[in-house]
Amino acid sequence: MSENKVSSSDTSRRTFLKLAGTGIALNSSSASYVRILGANDRVRVGVFGFSERFRDALLPAFQQHAAEMNFEFAALSDIWKLRREDGLADLKKVTGKEVAGARNNAELLGRKDVDAVIVATSDFQHAQHGVAAVRAGRDAYIEKPLANTMGDAKDIRTAVRETGKIVQIGTQRRSAANYQRAKEFIASGEFGEIVNVEMTWNVNQPGRWRRPALVEKLKEEDTDWKLWLGNRPFEAFDPRKYVEFRLFWPYSSGIPDQWMVHQIDTVHWFTGLAHPRSVVANGGIYLWRDGRKNWDTMTAVFDYGPQNDSTKGFQVVYSSRQTNSAGEVKELYRSNGGTLDLDKNVISGEGGLEESYAKAMGMKANQLRTRPLAEKSAGLESGAHAGVDEATSANMRNWMECVRSRKTPNAHIEAGYSHSIALCMTIAAIQSGERVTFDDGKQQVMAGGAPWPRA
Repeated sequence: MSENKVSSSDTSRRTFLKLAGTGIALNSSSASYVRILGANDRVRVGVFGFSERFRDALLPAFQQHAAEMNFEFAALSDIWKLRREDGLADLKKVTGKEVAGARNNAELLGRKDVDAVIVATSDFQHAQHGVAAVRAGRDAYIEKPLANTMGDAKDIRTAVRETGKIVQIGTQRRSAANYQRAKEFIASGEFGEIVNVEMTWNVNQPGRWRRPALVEKLKEEDTDWKLWLGNRPFEAFDPRKYVEFRLFWPYSSGIPDQWMVHQIDTVHWFTGLAHPRSVVANGGIYLWRDGRKNWDTMTAVFDYGPQNDSTKGFQVVYSSRQTNSAGEVKELYRSNGGTLDLDKNVISGEGGLEESYAKAMGMKANQLRTRPLAEKSAGLESGAHAGVDEATSANMRNWMECVRSRKTPNAHIEAGYSHSIALCMTIAAIQSGERVTFDDGKQQVMAGGAPWPRA
């Protein structure tokens, strides 16, 4: 993988800037269009990007609660004519109502009938599209990853802090009942100190993130390539990178962008730690040599713990492959007393300190009592096309509730910022081959002791 050439500077492009992928300036008068919502007012929602994630998961999740919460779709923007037309037809089919089309996000944000937006565009666009939305006075549901460069992560966090808009990130585990129960159990102290976390995400799908038939349909004259590139370096039009962006840096890092952020986010949530102390990574393209640049197999090892006390902490081992599905999706938290299994939703004494070994050292046995954690939330994106699931549905509902109450949502901006740090550290470890740390004072990723990306 080539060295990261995307600028992560957080200099003052916030003062006056045409935002990536939107064409809307920060001093846009569109913010003045936003009305003050009353308790009984219908919330009208615009959509940035008719993506598969929106179509297959966010749309049905939204519809589950729209009537009760008095939300409805008002408009959809997509710069690709085909996707825009398909999206408008699909929304009419699902909702039974006509929804306005917009050729880009700036056009959508210029409308007076949009109170909030759902950002479901390409990985690298989420943060800047979120900035455009909140700067234009709209609350937002922003799909994960929040950002895969620190510059973008800082921009969106600053924008949300300064505007006070309600922003929910699409790390839906934070709204799932079983994960909330796990958080409570760990916080109770009964589990003991976390000593290790094992995470896997394995599939065997040659077509994962490949869309050859759709690539064939994309013509440059039917979209806006420069607008799609946003704040990434210019390159010639490439329909594969547009449609299959998850396979190509700097548009996505692939496995870390798509899957790792979901699971590493639970570590931050359960422990209160903002980011890893260090990350190392290894992997490669071992089987699917189809022109992709992002790895089909990777393992990352994280050290977590207090920044000022290296005697305390634990290790997280994250492994993922797209070449063999054995192991599938697992999340196992280990303590000296046992295991919290978020695949089976069971707390058990597995691996806990047995009496014979404890007695030999004059210690007491330490084994947790086996019992269920909670009812499992189904369908956490393990299928080829992620369908609506309990967690996504709950995350969408929580956002709707917070738009009305103005309370902080479950997957709030600070949670998104934290997973973005872990993601940027992992990307640096992949691209540099070095041990990566984080400078809290400068909010800077460091690879081998030097700032990353290299100047």
